[in-house]
Amino acid sequence: MMFSRLKALNQVGKCMNCHSIKTARPHQTFRSSTRPTEKNGHKRPPRPTTSPKPRRPIPFLTHLKEIKHPDDALALFHEYQQMGFRHDYPSYSALIYKFARSRHFEAVETLLDHIRDNNMRCQEKLFVALIQHYGKFNLPQKAIDLFHRITSFNCTRTLQSLNFLLNVLVENDRLADAKEIFNSSSRMGFRPNSVSFNIIIKGHTEKGEWEQACQAFEEMLEREVQPTAVTYNCLIGFLCRRGDLDKARALFEDMTRKGKHANAVTYALLMECLCSAGKYNEARKMMFDMEYRGCKPRLVNFGVLMSDLGRRGKIAEAESLLAEMKRRRFKPDVVTYNILINYLCREGRASEAYKVFVKMQVEGCVPNAATYRMMVDGFCKVGNFEKGLRVLNAMLTSNHCPRLETFCCLFFGLCERGKLSDACFVLEEMEKREMRFHLEGWESLINGSCSGDAGTTEILRELMLIDK
Repeated sequence: MMFSRLKALNQVGKCMNCHSIKTARPHQTFRSSTRPTEKNGHKRPPRPTTSPKPRRPIPFLTHLKEIKHPDDALALFHEYQQMGFRHDYPSYSALIYKFARSRHFEAVETLLDHIRDNNMRCQEKLFVALIQHYGKFNLPQKAIDLFHRITSFNCTRTLQSLNFLLNVLVENDRLADAKEIFNSSSRMGFRPNSVSFNIIIKGHTEKGEWEQACQAFEEMLEREVQPTAVTYNCLIGFLCRRGDLDKARALFEDMTRKGKHANAVTYALLMECLCSAGKYNEARKMMFDMEYRGCKPRLVNFGVLMSDLGRRGKIAEAESLLAEMKRRRFKPDVVTYNILINYLCREGRASEAYKVFVKMQVEGCVPNAATYRMMVDGFCKVGNFEKGLRVLNAMLTSNHCPRLETFCCLFFGLCERGKLSDACFVLEEMEKREMRFHLEGWESLINGSCSGDAGTTEILRELMLIDK
C-alpha cells in the first residue's frame, strides 16, 4: 500500500513538471447577419430561438469514470497529456475526486499545490467535497487546514464551506473546534445563518448538553436569525430521546404558536416518543391528524409505526400497514421494506422475508446492502445456508459487500453441512476483500471439524500460530 502511494506521488510530480497549464480556450465566433425582408419591405417574423447545443463530453473525463484504481487514473491522465490533450480545471478536479475517494490524500495535496502554483481558477465545490472526504475518513484537522487555505487557490470562500466544515467537525466529535471557528466567523467576513446555528445545536444535543443547546438557540434569536423546522427538530429530538414527552410536546406547541410549520420529521420524532411510551394508538392518530395541520405524512411516519409493530412481534399488522400505504398511493422505499424484512428474519421467518425481498424488486425497489445482509443473516439463523449463499451471490453481483460476521456465519455453516466447495468460494471472496477470520473463528472450525483427530487439531493450531 505504501509503495503504491509513493508511486502515485512520483507520477503526479512527473506530470506536474512536464506540463504547463493553459486554461484559456479559443473564443467562438458568430456571424452577424441582417434579417431578410419581404418584397413589400416588411420584415419577416422572427424565427423561434433554438436552445443552445449541449456541451460535448470531454473524452478524458468519460474514460476516467470507467477507471477504479487511482494509479490507473493517473496513467490515463499522463497518456492524454502525451497525446497533446490540454488538461485544465475539470481534468484536475476529477482526478482529485478520484484520489480523495481512494484515500490517496498525499496525491491530492500534490495536485492542489500544482493548481495553486499555476493560479488556476477553482470552484468552491471542489474544496467542499474534499472537506467532506476528510471528515468521512476521520481527518478533521486536514479539513480545518484546507478551509483556511481556500483563499490561496484563486477561489472565493463563502458561508457554504464554513457550514460544511462545522458539520464535519461535529460529526467527528470536535465540537470545541467547531465552536471556535463559529465564534471567529465574523472576523472571516461571514454572518452565520440558521444552518450554522443548527449544526452547533445538533452538536450539543448529541453530546447531551441541553443547557448549551438552549444557549445557542437563544443566541440565534438575539442575532435575529430565524429558527427553522430543523432547529426545533434538534431540540424536540433530544427531549424525545430522553423520554421527556411533555416538554417535547410543549416545545412543539411553542413552535406552532410562533408560526413555524412542523414537517414530517417533527411528527415522526413525537410519534416515536409516543410509541416508546407504549402509546401506539396515539402515535397512529397523530400521523392521521397531521394532515389537518397542513403537513402531509411521509414514509418516515409510516416507518415509525411499522418499526413499533415489528418490535412487539405484530408482523401481520405491520404488513397491513404496508398495504395501507400502497392503497393511499405511497410508494414504499427500500428503508420501508427493510423494516419488514428485518423483523421477519429476527423471528426466524426467513422464507417469508425472502418473499418480501423478491416482491420489492418486482415493484421496482432496488435492495441495498442492509437488505442483502439481513437476508443472508436470516437464512443463516434458520440453518438454510444454501439459500444464504444464493443471496450472497446476488449481493456480490450488485457490488455490495457483507460484514465480516455475515461471511463467517455463512462459511462455518457451509462447513458444518459438508459443503466445502461452497465454503471455499466464500473464503475466496473474503480474501479478495482482505477480510480475515479472527483466531477464535479458526479454533471453532478446528474443534468442529477435527474433534475426533487430536493430531490434526494440534497441527492446525500450530499453523495458525505461524500465520499469526
